[in-house]
Amino acid sequence: PRSPGGDAGSRALAAPGAGTCRGRAEPAALPPAPLSFTDVNLNSRNTYEVSRRRSAPEHLPHGGTAPAEPAPPPQEPAERARHRVGIAGAGSSFAEFFTRNFFTKRTKELKPAVQSAPGWKLFGKVPPRENLPKDSKIIQQEYEARTGRMYKPPPPSARRKNIEFEPLSTTALILEDRPANLPAKSVEEALRHRQEYDEMVAEAKKREIKEAHKRKKIMRERFKQEENIASAMVIWVNEILPNWEGMRATRRVRELWWQGLPPSVRGKVWSLAVGNELNITPELYEIFLSRAKERWKSFSETTCENDIEDAGASVADREASLELIKLDISRTFPSLYIFQKGGPYHDLLHSVLGAYTCYRPDVGYVQGMSFIAAVLILNLEEADAFIAFANLLNKPCQLAFFRVDHSMMLKYFAAFEVFFEENLPKLFLHFKSYSLTPDIYLIDWIFTLYSKSLPLDLACRVWDVFCRDGEEFLFRTGLGILRLYEDILLQMDFIHIAQFLTKLPEDITSEKLFSCIAAIQMQNSNKKWAQVFASLMKDNKEGDKNHSPAPKS
Repeated sequence: PRSPGGDAGSRALAAPGAGTCRGRAEPAALPPAPLSFTDVNLNSRNTYEVSRRRSAPEHLPHGGTAPAEPAPPPQEPAERARHRVGIAGAGSSFAEFFTRNFFTKRTKELKPAVQSAPGWKLFGKVPPRENLPKDSKIIQQEYEARTGRMYKPPPPSARRKNIEFEPLSTTALILEDRPANLPAKSVEEALRHRQEYDEMVAEAKKREIKEAHKRKKIMRERFKQEENIASAMVIWVNEILPNWEGMRATRRVRELWWQGLPPSVRGKVWSLAVGNELNITPELYEIFLSRAKERWKSFSETTCENDIEDAGASVADREASLELIKLDISRTFPSLYIFQKGGPYHDLLHSVLGAYTCYRPDVGYVQGMSFIAAVLILNLEEADAFIAFANLLNKPCQLAFFRVDHSMMLKYFAAFEVFFEENLPKLFLHFKSYSLTPDIYLIDWIFTLYSKSLPLDLACRVWDVFCRDGEEFLFRTGLGILRLYEDILLQMDFIHIAQFLTKLPEDITSEKLFSCIAAIQMQNSNKKWAQVFASLMKDNKEGDKNHSPAPKS
């Protein structure tokens, strides 16, 4: 079959711009098919209008006359005529497709009465299904009528009570009906989905309630801690600090000290506890700070990087280690972003460390000092932080470590192992089996006074008791950490133990740690830490005498 639109379109292309389209008369055997065209007004008479006028003359405007058909051209050969009819038919089918789908307006009169089978359709809506999906209530009623079981949903008040716990995505996925183009759920499937949904909501509620209780417990502990700090601050400010020398050694103050110092008085108590045996004044700090600035300026102008490294390694001129400070400051408490370049405390930390290297060129700058100075800067003013820093590093233990006195460091490690074996014998033998010596993990702890290994607030509480008890508490804290993680460490090998103790878990709490520290007894055979360390020093001196060469005659 052929479409008159295609033939008309071909004739329209042959004579563009003409008011009417001239063409041959259509054969009688091919009546024009009714098309659902609307009045499409185009400036130029194109294929679609010509097709409309040619195939549906009854839709022409009133008063218009149809163009007269011209006389047919001379007779063509039969084969050539059939070829033209085929081309016209193909063009008609394409024109009819485009005009039907994109340029027509369907009306009820022209809509086909035959309905297609239900299913997917690329363009257009899906025909309505004969058996529509049933509502969930209807499915439930049918199931109850068939099985005799009654489903009792929870009361609306109970369901809306904890509405914030209900996961909306789960509700949308399980409880909503399926789309119309998919098969409806069976009764068993709908009830199973309902049961799974209720279980998921119940689990979500349990998790939310558990987390809410946990948050509530943390908030209660925090409020209690803040109340204790506020009450303790009043005692420290009004009673203890005005009478420091007379009350610092009393049992009441020591117990209050163990619980942690209030942040508002922490810096003051640290300064009083550390003391100022070196008699450093703020004016002396300014002198060494100006000297450090001169050294920085001279280094930036006259020395190269290799000269700086060689000078830093020289004991005679440790002030050259000023340049090494810049490399270490950026790695000090990187998560706080206050000591890095551009931070509010970067220059302050640089000044304190630089002044100390000029004040103690025999010690210079050692990696780890930046953490100690940073903690002091957070709690004290600049000059007071420098005074406390210099006096703190002048203590025997810190001086031995920062001057890398190997003989003294070995004595501290030996004393630590005595109390390690006394308090944690099982873990001590486990470490011995792997030849894991204390220097592997203790050096980092002692160099930074636990400020790098522990959370900052917990490290400050360790510092509180360290200022009260001295170097003994540093090693007691190390034993407390080992006791806290004893069960975990007993299951590890050498590599994993070293990695674990270098990077302690971040969720460690002060309550757990200090309970383990309190359980550590710093007494061996009725000897305390100072006595054990003194006996080790005495044994070492006697050994040196026995191994000394005999005098020449």
